[in-house]
Amino acid sequence: MARSIKDYAIISLKGLGMGAADVVPGVSGGTIAFISGIYEELINSLKSFDLATIKLLFSDGIAAFWKKINGNFLAALFLGIAISILSLAKVIKYLLAEHPVLIWSFFFGLIIASSLMISKQINKWDFKAILGLLFGTALAYYITIAAPAETSTELWFVFLSGMLAICAMILPGISGAFILLLLGKYEFIVNALSDINIKVIITFILGCGVGLISFSHVLGWLFKKYHNMTIAILTGFMIGSLNKVCPWKLTLTTRINSHGETIPVTQQSILPNDFAGEPLIFGAIGMAIVGFLLIYLLEKFSPDNNQTEA
Repeated sequence: MARSIKDYAIISLKGLGMGAADVVPGVSGGTIAFISGIYEELINSLKSFDLATIKLLFSDGIAAFWKKINGNFLAALFLGIAISILSLAKVIKYLLAEHPVLIWSFFFGLIIASSLMISKQINKWDFKAILGLLFGTALAYYITIAAPAETSTELWFVFLSGMLAICAMILPGISGAFILLLLGKYEFIVNALSDINIKVIITFILGCGVGLISFSHVLGWLFKKYHNMTIAILTGFMIGSLNKVCPWKLTLTTRINSHGETIPVTQQSILPNDFAGEPLIFGAIGMAIVGFLLIYLLEKFSPDNNQTEA
């Protein structure tokens, strides 16, 4: 069934959500893709990029190539992502700086609801699914508390960092920017972009491209062969990531970014010191409920979130 202009507009809106999430430290655009019902289609579209598809471009032309890669879907989605990153980045950063408890509470509620909705896609809760859930939860939690490392600035490691960061960006619950921070390459890449270091930028982009295409093949294969366990692990990723979006945090270590600003690096989730007297506690609960209801209503009124169309 062919999609209408309205359908593609909705896909672009979902892209806006993905772009907004990628701006937030600790929140993944893959989370938004998953909860909005386009995750598997995104993975399948990305993994269509292979040698046979490249040959198709030269043998049958652009139209056949575009159809093979689900081009209309990808174009609409990445248009939304690009618009979001360019237009909403400053807004979200401002809200995180001025109203952190309320914004983190919103994402906390959003991810709780997302975990519940995604887990409903598991057909059977057997031992493997439970093990996958526990593994995903433990891994994501460890990532949220891990300390950044001192690593090489050689181009091969820049390439590897790009591969790992982009893989994290399409995994629900794991932030690619945070992975770069753990690898000790966040500021290095930001400085390279600021200084227009072409060699580093191109190397990083190539790593992202290779990681995106290759990892999408792995995820596509996992969805096909081990659907239940894959969904369980991804659900675990989201549960484990709740530690990162806890509204109340105690900063343990910081760093100075390229603008001279103090940025928290490692934080510990805590409860408010005085729960009853916390001025923002009711607002935080309210925003968490708003985030939860947003996902619930999105799921409730989506006609068929898991339908994949070429």
